[in-house]
Amino acid sequence: MTNKEIHELIKLIGKTNLTEFKMKKGDLELSIRTKKFNKDNTTMIAAPQVVPVASGYSAPAPPPPPPAAVTETKPNEALSAPAAEDTSNLLEIKSPIVGTFYRSASPDKPAYVKVGDTVTEDSVVCIVEAMKLFNEIESEVAGKIVKVMVEDASPVEYGQVLYLVDPKG
Repeated sequence: MTNKEIHELIKLIGKTNLTEFKMKKGDLELSIRTKKFNKDNTTMIAAPQVVPVASGYSAPAPPPPPPAAVTETKPNEALSAPAAEDTSNLLEIKSPIVGTFYRSASPDKPAYVKVGDTVTEDSVVCIVEAMKLFNEIESEVAGKIVKVMVEDASPVEYGQVLYLVDPKG
Protein backbone atom coordinates (compact mmCIF):
# COMPACT_ATOMS: atom_id res chain seq x y z
CA MET A 1 0.00 0.00 0.00
CA THR A 2 1.49 3.34 -1.02
CA ASN A 3 1.56 6.51 1.05
CA LYS A 4 -0.92 8.05 -1.40
CA GLU A 5 -3.35 5.15 -0.87
CA ILE A 6 -3.00 5.50 2.90
CA HIS A 7 -3.74 9.23 2.69
CA GLU A 8 -6.80 8.54 0.50
CA LEU A 9 -8.00 6.00 3.07
CA ILE A 10 -7.55 8.52 5.89
CA LYS A 11 -9.58 11.11 3.96
CA LEU A 12 -12.35 8.57 3.32
CA ILE A 13 -12.51 7.54 6.98
CA GLY A 14 -12.54 11.21 8.01
CA LYS A 15 -15.75 11.69 5.99
CA THR A 16 -17.57 8.87 7.85
CA ASN A 17 -18.83 8.40 11.39
CA LEU A 18 -16.25 5.69 12.03
CA THR A 19 -14.26 6.00 15.22
CA GLU A 20 -11.73 3.27 14.50
CA PHE A 21 -10.51 1.36 11.45
CA LYS A 22 -8.07 -1.56 11.41
CA MET A 23 -6.59 -3.33 8.39
CA LYS A 24 -3.99 -6.05 7.93
CA LYS A 25 -2.46 -6.82 4.54
CA GLY A 26 0.63 -9.04 4.54
CA ASP A 27 3.12 -7.61 7.01
CA LEU A 28 1.36 -4.21 7.06
CA GLU A 29 -1.02 -3.49 9.89
CA LEU A 30 -2.82 -0.17 9.83
CA SER A 31 -4.92 1.21 12.66
CA ILE A 32 -6.70 4.55 12.30
CA ARG A 33 -8.57 6.17 15.16
CA THR A 34 -10.45 9.42 14.90
CA LYS A 35 -10.81 11.76 17.82
CA LYS A 36 -14.38 10.45 18.02
CA PHE A 37 -12.82 7.26 19.42
CA ASN A 38 -12.99 7.11 23.20
CA LYS A 39 -12.87 4.02 25.36
CA ASP A 40 -15.61 5.52 27.57
CA ASN A 41 -17.94 5.79 24.53
CA THR A 42 -18.11 9.57 24.78
CA THR A 43 -18.13 11.45 21.52
CA MET A 44 -15.47 13.95 20.53
CA ILE A 45 -15.60 15.36 17.03
CA ALA A 46 -12.36 16.24 15.24
CA ALA A 47 -10.19 15.32 12.27
CA PRO A 48 -8.80 11.78 12.09
CA GLN A 49 -5.37 10.84 13.34
CA VAL A 50 -3.13 7.98 12.20
CA VAL A 51 -1.65 5.49 14.62
CA PRO A 52 1.11 3.48 12.86
CA VAL A 53 1.32 -0.16 13.86
CA ALA A 54 3.73 -1.95 11.52
CA SER A 55 7.26 -1.26 10.46
CA GLY A 56 7.94 0.19 7.05
CA TYR A 57 5.33 2.94 7.33
CA SER A 58 5.39 5.81 9.73
CA ALA A 59 3.39 8.89 10.43
CA PRO A 60 3.76 11.71 12.90
CA ALA A 61 2.78 10.74 16.41
CA PRO A 62 -0.70 11.99 17.26
CA PRO A 63 -0.97 14.89 19.67
CA PRO A 64 -2.19 14.03 23.15
CA PRO A 65 -5.97 14.12 23.42
CA PRO A 66 -7.49 17.21 25.00
CA PRO A 67 -8.73 16.81 28.55
CA ALA A 68 -12.30 15.57 28.69
CA ALA A 69 -14.79 18.31 29.38
CA VAL A 70 -17.03 17.83 32.37
CA THR A 71 -20.62 18.76 31.68
CA GLU A 72 -23.72 18.51 33.76
CA THR A 73 -26.53 16.52 32.26
CA LYS A 74 -30.01 15.89 33.49
CA PRO A 75 -30.86 12.21 34.00
CA ASN A 76 -32.93 10.74 31.19
CA GLU A 77 -35.53 8.31 32.47
CA ALA A 78 -35.31 6.13 29.36
CA LEU A 79 -31.55 5.83 29.69
CA SER A 80 -31.14 5.38 33.43
CA ALA A 81 -31.60 2.46 35.78
CA PRO A 82 -31.12 2.12 39.53
CA ALA A 83 -27.41 2.19 40.36
CA ALA A 84 -27.57 -0.79 42.72
CA GLU A 85 -29.34 -3.01 40.17
CA ASP A 86 -27.70 -6.38 39.52
CA THR A 87 -27.33 -6.86 35.76
CA SER A 88 -25.87 -10.38 35.83
CA ASN A 89 -29.24 -11.95 34.96
CA LEU A 90 -29.88 -9.59 32.03
CA LEU A 91 -29.31 -10.36 28.36
CA GLU A 92 -27.67 -7.92 25.95
CA ILE A 93 -28.70 -6.74 22.52
CA LYS A 94 -25.46 -5.75 20.78
CA SER A 95 -24.72 -3.80 17.63
CA PRO A 96 -23.79 -6.15 14.78
CA ILE A 97 -22.11 -3.30 12.85
CA VAL A 98 -20.27 -0.01 13.28
CA GLY A 99 -22.40 3.06 12.60
CA THR A 100 -24.80 5.58 14.09
CA PHE A 101 -27.54 4.35 16.45
CA TYR A 102 -31.10 5.61 16.01
CA ARG A 103 -33.98 4.60 18.28
CA SER A 104 -36.63 5.43 15.66
CA ALA A 105 -37.05 5.37 11.88
CA SER A 106 -37.10 9.19 11.74
CA PRO A 107 -37.16 12.07 14.24
CA ASP A 108 -40.94 12.43 14.01
CA LYS A 109 -41.62 8.70 14.58
CA PRO A 110 -41.81 6.96 17.98
CA ALA A 111 -38.91 4.81 19.19
CA TYR A 112 -39.01 1.17 18.11
CA VAL A 113 -38.72 0.10 21.76
CA LYS A 114 -38.49 1.85 25.11
CA VAL A 115 -37.84 0.77 28.68
CA GLY A 116 -40.65 -1.55 29.77
CA ASP A 117 -41.49 -2.84 26.28
CA THR A 118 -41.43 -6.57 25.65
CA VAL A 119 -39.45 -7.81 22.65
CA THR A 120 -39.37 -11.18 20.95
CA GLU A 121 -36.66 -12.69 18.82
CA ASP A 122 -36.61 -10.90 15.47
CA SER A 123 -38.33 -7.74 16.84
CA VAL A 124 -36.83 -4.60 15.29
CA VAL A 125 -35.33 -2.59 18.16
CA CYS A 126 -33.42 0.21 16.38
CA ILE A 127 -31.59 1.33 13.26
CA VAL A 128 -27.83 1.56 12.78
CA GLU A 129 -26.74 3.74 9.87
CA ALA A 130 -23.53 2.64 8.20
CA MET A 131 -22.25 4.41 5.08
CA LYS A 132 -25.65 5.96 4.25
CA LEU A 133 -27.42 2.59 4.62
CA PHE A 134 -30.03 2.30 7.35
CA ASN A 135 -29.94 -1.21 8.83
CA GLU A 136 -32.82 -2.41 11.00
CA ILE A 137 -31.41 -4.23 14.01
CA GLU A 138 -33.45 -7.16 15.27
CA SER A 139 -33.36 -8.60 18.76
CA GLU A 140 -31.83 -12.03 19.11
CA VAL A 141 -33.35 -12.44 22.60
CA ALA A 142 -36.82 -12.25 24.11
CA GLY A 143 -37.82 -10.37 27.23
CA LYS A 144 -38.49 -6.92 28.63
CA ILE A 145 -36.25 -3.92 27.85
CA VAL A 146 -34.85 -2.67 31.17
CA LYS A 147 -32.18 -0.24 30.01
CA VAL A 148 -31.17 1.66 26.87
CA MET A 149 -27.37 1.80 26.86
CA VAL A 150 -26.79 4.29 24.01
CA GLU A 151 -27.95 7.86 23.38
CA ASP A 152 -30.00 8.39 20.23
CA ALA A 153 -27.92 9.46 17.18
CA SER A 154 -24.67 8.33 18.84
CA PRO A 155 -21.89 6.39 17.13
CA VAL A 156 -21.70 2.70 18.06
CA GLU A 157 -19.00 0.09 17.62
CA TYR A 158 -19.30 -3.53 16.57
CA GLY A 159 -20.42 -5.58 19.58
CA GLN A 160 -21.37 -2.54 21.70
CA VAL A 161 -24.31 -3.19 24.02
CA LEU A 162 -27.41 -1.28 22.89
CA TYR A 163 -30.05 -2.61 25.27
CA LEU A 164 -30.29 -4.73 28.43
CA VAL A 165 -33.17 -7.22 28.43
CA ASP A 166 -34.73 -9.12 31.31
CA PRO A 167 -35.54 -12.60 29.91
CA LYS A 168 -38.07 -13.17 32.70
CA GLY A 169 -39.89 -9.92 31.83
